[in-house]
Amino acid sequence: MVDSWTACRNICTMTHVSRSPRWCLAPLVVLLSFLAVPAFAQDAPSPAGTLTVATREAPPFVMKGDDGEWHGLAIDLWRDIARQQNLQYRIVGTDLKGMVDGVADGRYDLSIGALTVTPQREQKVDFTHPFHTTGFGIVVGKAPPSWLLLLRNFFTWSFLQAVLALLALLAVIGLLFWLAERRHNEDEFGGGTVRGIASGMWFSAVTMTTVGYGDKAPRSWAGKALALIWMFGAIIIISTFTGMIASSLTEGRLTGRISGPDDLSGSTIGSIRGSAAEDWLHDRGLGFQDEGSIAAGLKAVRDGKIDAFVYDRPLLAYLFREGDAGKGLRMVQGTFGRQDYAFALPQQSSLREPLNRALLTEIDSQQWAAKLKQVLGKE
Repeated sequence: MVDSWTACRNICTMTHVSRSPRWCLAPLVVLLSFLAVPAFAQDAPSPAGTLTVATREAPPFVMKGDDGEWHGLAIDLWRDIARQQNLQYRIVGTDLKGMVDGVADGRYDLSIGALTVTPQREQKVDFTHPFHTTGFGIVVGKAPPSWLLLLRNFFTWSFLQAVLALLALLAVIGLLFWLAERRHNEDEFGGGTVRGIASGMWFSAVTMTTVGYGDKAPRSWAGKALALIWMFGAIIIISTFTGMIASSLTEGRLTGRISGPDDLSGSTIGSIRGSAAEDWLHDRGLGFQDEGSIAAGLKAVRDGKIDAFVYDRPLLAYLFREGDAGKGLRMVQGTFGRQDYAFALPQQSSLREPLNRALLTEIDSQQWAAKLKQVLGKE
C-alpha cells in the first residue's frame, strides 16, 4: 500500500499546492477515508459466512457414522431448516458442557442435539422453541422370577424376626399351659419339663391357628381360663402376623424394589454430571454417582455397583431397543419429570427468530411426527 504522506504529496504536486501543506489536509483526509473503508469491510463478518455448529453423540438424536458423517433426528431436523434458510455450516463434535459454554463464549454459533433447556443454561445462552418434549427414565436390574422373589422375601431379616417373636410367644404360652396342667393333666402335658412345655406349645399353636385337632385340652380351671384368654388374644396376634406377611409380599416387592422416583430414596443412584438429570435429582434431594457416560451407568447397574441409573428416557429406550445395552436390565415403567430439547444460540442472536419460525413449521409436519414414531416408538 502507498504511504499516505507520499500519496498526499503527489496529489498536492499535481494540484500545484505542494508549497502550502495546509491545503493538503483536505486531500489527505479524503485519501485516508478512502483507504479505511476496505480495511473495515475486510474485518467485518460476512452475513453469508459458514456457521460453526456444535453437537455431541446422543443416539437417536445425534449419531456419527463410520464415515464420520453426522446424522440422527436432531441433525436431520437442522439440515432441513438450514436448507430452507440457505445457511452454510459445518458440524463439530464437543461434550455436553462445551455445547453450552462454547456458544456462550463465541466458539460456536449454534448447538444442536439432545440439549435440555434448564434455568442454569438459560443464563448463559438463548434457546429456540423446543423440538421435542420428554422426561427422565430409571434403569434398574432385571427382577428375578416371581417365585424366586417370593422365596427370597420369606427369608428377609424382618420376616425372620417376626417368626422368632412368634415362636418365643408360643414358648411362653406353652410354659404357662404346662404349669397350669402338669398336676391335673399328666397324660397330655406330663412326661417331664421339656416334653410338657413342648405339649403346651403344640396346644397353643393349634389353638391360635383354629385347627382344633382335639388331641389335647386343658382340664384345670386355670388351664381353661388361660385357653379362653389365648383364644381371643390369638385372633389379634394371627391377624397382625398375617398383615406382616402380606406387607412383605406386596406386588411392588414382587416386581422389584424400585418402581418409581419415590423408591430412589435410600438407593445408590448413578447419572451424569452436568446433565439435566443432575438438576432433577438435586431438586428431589437425591445424590448420585457420576458415571461419565450412559454405557458406564448401565454397566454399573448390571454389575450391582449402583441400584439405579437416571437419564434422558428416549436415549435410554433407544439403546435398549437397538442393541444389547439393556441385557440384564429393565426400564421402570413411566416417564418422570420434564425435558424440553432445543437448539442453543448466543444471547440476542439474530438467527433465533427465523430458526423459531422454521422449527415450528417442521415439528408440526406429519413427516416429523412419523419420524419420531418410527425411531422412538411409544415413549
